[in-house]
Amino acid sequence: MAETSVAGYAAGETRKLNVRGLGSALAPWVLPLALLIVWEIAARTGLVTARLMPAPTTVAIAFWRSLLNGSLLVHTLASTQRALIGLLIGGGLGFVAGVVNGLWKPAETLFDSTLQMVRNIPHLALIPLVILWFGIDETAKIFLVSIGVFFPIYINTFYGVRTINPQLVEMASVYGLDRKALITRIILPGALPSILVGLRYALGFMWLTLIVAETISATSGIGYMTMNAREFLQTDIVLLGIIVYALLGKLADVATRAVERRVLVWHPAYQAAQGGKQ
Repeated sequence: MAETSVAGYAAGETRKLNVRGLGSALAPWVLPLALLIVWEIAARTGLVTARLMPAPTTVAIAFWRSLLNGSLLVHTLASTQRALIGLLIGGGLGFVAGVVNGLWKPAETLFDSTLQMVRNIPHLALIPLVILWFGIDETAKIFLVSIGVFFPIYINTFYGVRTINPQLVEMASVYGLDRKALITRIILPGALPSILVGLRYALGFMWLTLIVAETISATSGIGYMTMNAREFLQTDIVLLGIIVYALLGKLADVATRAVERRVLVWHPAYQAAQGGKQ
């Protein structure tokens, strides 16, 4: 009897944990689904003009039609390629600049003030100048994306390197770590949480910049797809493009958080935060 009671209690606790886990997984989607339902009802009942704000089902039909004829995949791949190339160039340069300026005081003196002045210039305001420099081909779009992602990664990398506990650095020196080992084993791992925060910010700027960049005489990409649809008053395609941008941004953020969970499993502050969520 006692063993049966224990087994029943354990099974009940397992079910509770499963239900709780399912609820936690579904909770973030409750509000978006509720908004979709309200949007559908408003469009179907005429509370909003269907031509200006078509129902979600209409957008879903446009999605399926674009998927079948291959146009959605072609434009999505074109936008993703531009975004990743810009992120690789701008993010790589921002990371290197942040590490160099954070580690070497003369480099900060020489470059940081200039970078801070440039950072305060809205990079989208450079579009006319970028067109004069690079024309209207792919280089202009990738340059704008690179500028957009450079500064979030630079600032957070610089901050992460500069805020390393000096006692850790001193201890590493006492144990005989050379400069290279000090950077790779102490400074960069310690700065990693801040660097990943910068990456998440940079991903947001990446898609924001790309939306505007793809309006510069593009012949492919989600921005081109939506601008072309606007010319023919295809509001469902315009909304589809906006939703695809949002989904790509969410996918990029989820991927970054997955990397964060993997590479920061050792970090005490991250472990405490994860424990608090549980």
